[in-house]
Amino acid sequence: MAENREFDLILFGATGFVGKLTAEYLRDAAPVEVRIGLAGRSLDKLTRVRAELGDRAANWGLVVADSGDADALDALAARTKVVVTTVGPYLRYGMPLVAACAKAGTHYADLTGEPLFIRDAIDAHHDEAVASGAKIVNSCGYDSIPSDLSVYQLYRSTVADNTGELTDTTLIAALKGGVSGGTIDSGRAMMEAIAADSSKASVMMHPYSLSPDKSMDPDVGRQSDQALERAANIDPSLDGWVSTFVMAAHNTKVVRRSNGLLGWVYGKNFRYREVMSAGKSAAAPLVAVGMAGGIVATMAVGSVLSRVEVGRKLLDRLLPKPGTGPSEKARDSGWFTMKTYAHTTSGAKYVATFAGQGDPGYKATAVLLGEAGLCLAVDSGKQPELAGILTPAAAMGDALTARLRAAGMTIEVERA
Repeated sequence: MAENREFDLILFGATGFVGKLTAEYLRDAAPVEVRIGLAGRSLDKLTRVRAELGDRAANWGLVVADSGDADALDALAARTKVVVTTVGPYLRYGMPLVAACAKAGTHYADLTGEPLFIRDAIDAHHDEAVASGAKIVNSCGYDSIPSDLSVYQLYRSTVADNTGELTDTTLIAALKGGVSGGTIDSGRAMMEAIAADSSKASVMMHPYSLSPDKSMDPDVGRQSDQALERAANIDPSLDGWVSTFVMAAHNTKVVRRSNGLLGWVYGKNFRYREVMSAGKSAAAPLVAVGMAGGIVATMAVGSVLSRVEVGRKLLDRLLPKPGTGPSEKARDSGWFTMKTYAHTTSGAKYVATFAGQGDPGYKATAVLLGEAGLCLAVDSGKQPELAGILTPAAAMGDALTARLRAAGMTIEVERA
């Protein structure tokens, strides 16, 4: 990738809700020598955002570009080492920027939780990005950095301890936070895409639909993203119940893609799933049933409504709008903790913890995405020498882990 570019990092979508939060994080966390630009459709809005950021951002550049203007995106990508984008749903708006970065050899990070988008990006632009040296890194927020780096660090511990390959591995998510309008809109975009082309449903259903080489996929039997069971089934030390985790269907595919991109180093018997903690109270079983049933019902109703115009209009009226989000007080009061329980072929057991403060979909995601962008811009000598359509672990591994620890997140592995 060319080094003599005008910017080190351009934040595309800087005037949106999560874009502004990411800009604020970069203002506070980026070294002063990192050359940052803000990009979006409106010069007036970009100017206001930069002014609101204060003196540290006073010299940041402003770049006007629309997600549907291929020429403008080509010009944007050619001016910077890295593009960080919050402009979604990516199925609707994201592919032209991926194309521009793959062509220009420009690194890229996004917040997508859309397997359909990643599959399309792989099919259309992976080879081109490999040839240009571009790291196109999807899912660099709460979806899916904690999942991806937790398993990567478990793998690193098994190598250090010489305890064999990973086998049964389960992440238990616990969090306090809301679901953003953007996340809901991404779900709608996928439902509408499947309604228009039913063959795309297989990408959502198949555990290895993001695999880099289907001939090498592990054959470990059924791996379901649905859950309703006692936590003790995962590890005897645990109490309470677990249920279906709404982002499991996406995160698990990302983690399995990391295994493939890294040469199946996690193991050919690596089985991975994610569940949500329903707590330990007497009501926990009912909570777990409600969570599991609610997710199934929501997906079923959303799928039906997405197929007809009147249904889509009803969803427009009922659901939170993209670009909206909770108050600063609510964002500050949020938190997340991901505990991943792993077994190895030698019988060793490990527990990885990935935890952070702040609403996971907003405040914590701004940290995760901001540090991913900075890692791509600044830490090139510390990363795996991979290019193409990548995952956070395959693209940045230990370098991103170190950055997030320094940013205040807990990332640790203990041998049980």
